[in-house]
Amino acid sequence: MSSGGVLRPVIYLVICTTAFLASGLTFFSGFGLGTLLLPAFAVFFPVELAVAMTAVVHFANGLFKVVLVGRHAAKAVVLRFGLPAMVAAFGGAWTLGVLADLPPWFDYELAGRTVVVTPVKFVIGLLLVAFALIESLPALREKSFDARWLPFGGMLSGFFGGLSGNQGALRSAFLVRAGLSKEAFIGSGVVIACLIDLSRLGLYSRQWMRAQEPFDYGLLGVAMAAAFVGALIGNRYLKKLTMRGLQRLVGAMLFLVGIGLAGGIL
Repeated sequence: MSSGGVLRPVIYLVICTTAFLASGLTFFSGFGLGTLLLPAFAVFFPVELAVAMTAVVHFANGLFKVVLVGRHAAKAVVLRFGLPAMVAAFGGAWTLGVLADLPPWFDYELAGRTVVVTPVKFVIGLLLVAFALIESLPALREKSFDARWLPFGGMLSGFFGGLSGNQGALRSAFLVRAGLSKEAFIGSGVVIACLIDLSRLGLYSRQWMRAQEPFDYGLLGVAMAAAFVGALIGNRYLKKLTMRGLQRLVGAMLFLVGIGLAGGIL
């Protein structure tokens, strides 16, 4: 969908509001900004470009959070989890590029228009649905893994982070059993997220360089600023906030956007 014309103010409002709220409300959960921001971008931009734009905002916000809480990161955990995650994120980003280059699988008529289903939309859509279930089902949402699985968790989290940007829930599921304090859990998660983003952004650059529409750097800049403000407010005022209602909203949004992408509607 084009980012110009009368839609431009709407796009700015939706993206920046999402970045602000997600960055603040999910500051202490260790994940959530990318999970919320990707569907917002995907409504207005091609899905592979939406993943890349989300990664730019996520990385910039992650660096900002490193300044705020990165000093609490546990170095051993960052090495055992973060390094495998960086390697796997490169593989996930490469897979995204391969999917984006594949021709459409099929098309069909819906409400008088032709709907085209592409491999990249179908795969990202299914992943969003899967992460929606993780957000919604208690048995999956509260799952954790023994600390000895940290390297494997890093590879799993990194790959899905590179492919779709949705890796924070997996990362938290593995780090929660690593024997970390609250401060170390938050700090380690922020540093690891930055490592994953750094790995995948190099390959993502191909997507926005090949985009048929001009890349909206102004939108990215304003979205980053909104996320920074949200992070500051979250760090100061929302230390004890648990947002079960927000989790339900995230799950519903992911599910609807995932179905829309997989079906070629978005």
